[in-house]
Amino acid sequence: MATAASTLPASRPASGFMSWITTVDHKRIGILYLYTTFFFFIVGGLEALTVRAQLTWSNLKFIGPDVYNQVFTMHGTTMIFLFVIPILAGFGNYFVPLLIGARDMAFPKLNMLSFWLLLFGGLVLNSSFVLGGAPNAGWTSYAPLSTTVYSTGSAIDFWIFGLLLVGISSTIGAINFLVTILTMRCPGMKLTEMPMFVWSMMVTSAMVLFATPMITVALIVLFLDRNFGTLYFSVAGGGDPLIWQNLFWFYSHPAVYIMILPAMGIISEVLPVFSRKPLFGHQFIAWSSVFIAVLGFAVWAHHMFQVGSPLSVDSFFAAASMVIAVPTGIKIFNWISTLYQGAVKLTTPMLFAIGFISMFIIGGLSGVALAAVPVNWQTHDTYFVVAHIHYVLFGGSVFGIFSGLYYWAPKMFGRKLNERLGKWHFWIHTLGFNLAFFGMHMVGLLGMPRRIYTYASGQGWEVYNLISTIGAFTIALSVLLFMINWVVSMRSGEAGGNDPWGGATLEWSTSSPPPAHNFDIVPTVHGLNPLWAAGEHHAGEQPHA
Repeated sequence: MATAASTLPASRPASGFMSWITTVDHKRIGILYLYTTFFFFIVGGLEALTVRAQLTWSNLKFIGPDVYNQVFTMHGTTMIFLFVIPILAGFGNYFVPLLIGARDMAFPKLNMLSFWLLLFGGLVLNSSFVLGGAPNAGWTSYAPLSTTVYSTGSAIDFWIFGLLLVGISSTIGAINFLVTILTMRCPGMKLTEMPMFVWSMMVTSAMVLFATPMITVALIVLFLDRNFGTLYFSVAGGGDPLIWQNLFWFYSHPAVYIMILPAMGIISEVLPVFSRKPLFGHQFIAWSSVFIAVLGFAVWAHHMFQVGSPLSVDSFFAAASMVIAVPTGIKIFNWISTLYQGAVKLTTPMLFAIGFISMFIIGGLSGVALAAVPVNWQTHDTYFVVAHIHYVLFGGSVFGIFSGLYYWAPKMFGRKLNERLGKWHFWIHTLGFNLAFFGMHMVGLLGMPRRIYTYASGQGWEVYNLISTIGAFTIALSVLLFMINWVVSMRSGEAGGNDPWGGATLEWSTSSPPPAHNFDIVPTVHGLNPLWAAGEHHAGEQPHA
């Protein structure tokens, strides 16, 4: 790896509470994202445990129906908008500049604003619990549930304002990522030769810019209907509740890929390092992300097969929903090819990366089934769909997030997480995940509707729900183990050094943690895997050619 002449003296970041509150350093902002969103992950997890406790057996009365509706609404909202999407942006904030050899994001102050808008949006959403009741119309808040007497009061308004703040945060962040990636790459780094995580953040940011205006419009119109007497979603007033569904899903189905593409980018960084060989089909994986993004905007109405659309419309969206499996399949086959005949080392980040592939395949297969209109008609409003979305987003995104945390923790904090505890975390987490969600496929096929508070006995649902609840608490145990591992390792864990894994990308060429300016000398690169190409890997065996 050659170097350029631009140099800076070594520097130490300012310390103290106020230095964190006022920071514009992309690395500190990334860490603030990670800790904040993980806090919301715990909140959303506690909400999930509450839901599962209520559904453990038939006719239980652990919580009342209105509290149940509030809790499951906030569970979905929190996990999607306050955890998965922004924690992946947190990884992007920390590592995109490092991966492209830049010294910061393009707009550091906007970067700071993006974080604070996320935090305030999360606080607004959750303050509804103590200021008049949380939203209770489901995380999708379909009209007329979100506009009628059922949702009077301030609950849905908190939901609207919180999501608007989070949406502005995402939009600002997306602009920042795109400008940074397109204009601040180090000398020699071509667009087609960027690390895969950077590719995923670039494509995701473009999706955010195109998709977020749709939900912004939907939320504003919903607020007008609720508070100013407009009738956009009222049939009696000449409106149509399907306007909400179209606007909401035009955002929310691309949002699935906004949540999954950065996680795919993470495992595309992890798999080559622990296979000791370059990523197979780098260009195919990169461009498959672009095709996923394009097709992601052409499948939203498969959430609406039940609304009475013409057969030609349903057929188009069914076909598009099946075609989008092709670029996803390209990624999966290339990941498996990367593992094939590699010197595979089953570290904790590698285990979570392989777990991502395995669980995501199950979610993808059920997604193809749901793309078939007759199957969708039968299973749409059942727990089969709940199983599908959790295998995609929890089995995909959350496994990818944990892989990234174990992989990049030494770079962020200078210490490795304990491998033994990490592997216990992985196996308990994987066991709990499959116990919690696999049986939901069966109970859905047996006809259990989603969004129900309780159910009568004698329908064959009890055992499946009991197993799901046991699985949910098993997941909670694994997360608790991770938190213990994190606290202990950050205090007294093994020093990671600058490059504990023998990485191939630029973040491993600087100190751990990196200095405020990232690189003393701005790197110049030639081709993929610059550290391997320069023979600068510091751990493991020589990568294969």
